[in-house]
Amino acid sequence: MANISDVVRLSGVSKSTVSRVINNYPHISKEKKELVLKAMEELGYTPNLSARRLRGQLSTTIGVIVPRIVNPFFSYLVDAIEKVGYQNGYQTLICQSNEDKEKELAFLNLLKTKQADGLIMTSIENDWEVIEPFTQFGPIVLCNEYVNVKSVPIIRLDQYKGAYMGVKHLIEKGHRKIAYCTGGLFTEFGKDKDRNQGYQRALEEAGIKINPNWILVNQHTIEDGKRVLKLILEMKERPTAVFTGSDEVAAGLMFAAKRHNLTIPDDLAIIGFDDQPLAELLDPGLTSIRQPIDQIGKKAMEVLLELLNNPDTAPVTYELPFELVVRHST
Repeated sequence: MANISDVVRLSGVSKSTVSRVINNYPHISKEKKELVLKAMEELGYTPNLSARRLRGQLSTTIGVIVPRIVNPFFSYLVDAIEKVGYQNGYQTLICQSNEDKEKELAFLNLLKTKQADGLIMTSIENDWEVIEPFTQFGPIVLCNEYVNVKSVPIIRLDQYKGAYMGVKHLIEKGHRKIAYCTGGLFTEFGKDKDRNQGYQRALEEAGIKINPNWILVNQHTIEDGKRVLKLILEMKERPTAVFTGSDEVAAGLMFAAKRHNLTIPDDLAIIGFDDQPLAELLDPGLTSIRQPIDQIGKKAMEVLLELLNNPDTAPVTYELPFELVVRHST
């Protein structure tokens, strides 16, 4: 009895192309579609997709692990990933880890149980030594996350450079009392370590000592930003500027500052990270470090599809550029 692998061999096209024809996806050349249909006819192959998925022989599904889908950065990132996947006959399964190690492991098991062809990880909660064994069950691409490994492809941005760029901008504006909101911890290891180092480097070059009271860790949301402003108002010595790890935190700071009759940037300068559409809509407009979200997502899916079609492809690290977008919050 013929199977999809027989169709792939006879038609001479990739498995993903065969899957796209079977699933009636658009953007397939007439020539390739005819090759697949002819092979299916010659082999007498009639796909029963539901049964084949249950047997683990065909999933045409890509899993994308994100920490928080309600964060607009990850929403836009998944949107870019899904569009490329759909054009190539793959459906996208969104897996929200909530920064929970056990949930992340459960999603990694999708590879082991053949419920996903491959995974794109936009964040990492477990140590790489825990994650790496899952690569034997299917390809994994790291996206927006960086670990110093050569066994998987990585699509990254130099977070050190991004943070350095933002803090240096504030210094050039005359600020020497610069607070820092990070989504992780202020350590030399783990999440946000590269941004931490970029912040420190910019201050060191300007001869500015770090004030531990101005390091605010584990900040992610608009509500976190509001709480940060409250903490700043309670400080005996207040910072004159804040470098935040996300536009959401920056927006919360700005909303709370207005309620307390602070003028931005005169009383408090604020810079965000990501340059989400929100940044331009705020009043005043938010200065932010722009990450090319569409490019990151598009590249991540393209690399994963290449691995699915050519498993022997050597892993490569791709680095995309940041851009400082200056508006009126600084």
